[in-house]
Amino acid sequence: MSQRKAVALISGGLDSLLAARVIMEQGVHVEGINFFTGFCVEGHTHAIRNQDQAKPKRNNALWVAEQLGIKLHIVDIIEEYKDVVINPKHGYGANLNPCLDCKVFMVGKAREWIEAHGFDFIITGEVIGQRPKSQRADTMPVVAHESGAEDLLLRPLCAKNLPETLPEREGWVERERLYDFSGRSRKPQMALAQQFGFEDYAQPAGGCCFLTDRQYSTKLADLWQARGERRYELDDIMLLKVGRHIRPRSNFKLIIGRDEGENNFLEGYRKQFTHLRSTSHKGPLVLLDGEVDDADLELAARLLGRFSQGRDAAEVEVEINRNGESSTRRVRPLPPDEIRQDWYL
Repeated sequence: MSQRKAVALISGGLDSLLAARVIMEQGVHVEGINFFTGFCVEGHTHAIRNQDQAKPKRNNALWVAEQLGIKLHIVDIIEEYKDVVINPKHGYGANLNPCLDCKVFMVGKAREWIEAHGFDFIITGEVIGQRPKSQRADTMPVVAHESGAEDLLLRPLCAKNLPETLPEREGWVERERLYDFSGRSRKPQMALAQQFGFEDYAQPAGGCCFLTDRQYSTKLADLWQARGERRYELDDIMLLKVGRHIRPRSNFKLIIGRDEGENNFLEGYRKQFTHLRSTSHKGPLVLLDGEVDDADLELAARLLGRFSQGRDAAEVEVEINRNGESSTRRVRPLPPDEIRQDWYL
């Protein structure tokens, strides 16, 4: 028989690393696939902020593939994925994370990929009971069925808790060499990582999807409400994870850089927005998103003053760039007791 081939969904986390290795140990040719949605960019985030400089600036999916010594296929699904985020059939998790629909979608894309490339089955790092919505005993069959993968989907880390799949029945892999992990504890995975000699891996307890983050989801929901419809572009995704987002009035919000790294990142977007900066004191770059009148600009300038080094000065000079035209005004920084907490997103 020719060597069997499997594609492993590689997120960059510990589970997908282990699942792929377990199957590689059985002599199966494994390649990885990573679907780029735009919402999983933690290495990029760490590269922006000054306070994150000590964190690895790496794409964890590529790094996992390197540790395994396998080829990784990165597939851009940004446009296709929008419907999953905006109209999830199975609803959201604790935040705006459509976890069950996401897994169905990605396994479905992997099924299309193996059919197009002559591979035999699909591997994921799922573990029963690990996630409250997408990794339960009652939802795992939903993923297999709705994705169209059916019993071509093998979950090596918890396979012994599930019905036999085609790769097991056909003898492509030995069921006894698979695992029966369950629950949210990561100790079994960490022990298996040690057994395989993996010492450095992404934080075991978390994924990288920003949609699972409460604060990020709040900002995305605010974006949709302000636009009056559920839509987004890649630039929106990126900007939602950078800076302070403050909405002092319903018609506009401010994106305020928190350090030099964020200011430099926001510089790349300043021509797309009305933007403000202090010329009398050191301070942040501020992007203004929305339609505003002169009173709104005055409030925005005073808020900038509050977050600049002139916060205690009698006045701050602010340069305002709007529609390609520049003007300056002197304003009194907004006192802290006039900034409402519900302005912060």
